[in-house]
Amino acid sequence: MAFDPSLAGEVYCYLTTTGRRTGEPHTIEIWFGMPSDGRALYLLSGGGDRSDWVRNLVGNPKVDLRIGTQQAAEIAAIARVVEPGDEDAAARELLASKYQGWDGTSAMSSWARTALCVAIEPA
Repeated sequence: MAFDPSLAGEVYCYLTTTGRRTGEPHTIEIWFGMPSDGRALYLLSGGGDRSDWVRNLVGNPKVDLRIGTQQAAEIAAIARVVEPGDEDAAARELLASKYQGWDGTSAMSSWARTALCVAIEPA
């Protein structure tokens, strides 16, 4: 299963996690990057593993996602923190080029270099 690659150009996605303490749904609006094959969607957490949404998905990786608007169709997905390596580097480049116009000829912003990378894959 894959996300619809035609949605890759949308500005935001809406990620709903389950509160690790309350069990209540929590939704955030966040930038995302999606490779052309739609196999995953990537997010960067500037707050690293201290961000509530990251802490929530580590506690329960089942998430819901809407791409484009809050009214878009909800997609059941699984989240995971991306380990350093090729996938991590590609995700950072994807988001830096989409939102910061990074073209590989200059230094990547500190946000794109240091934020925690999270992958979201369709359930």
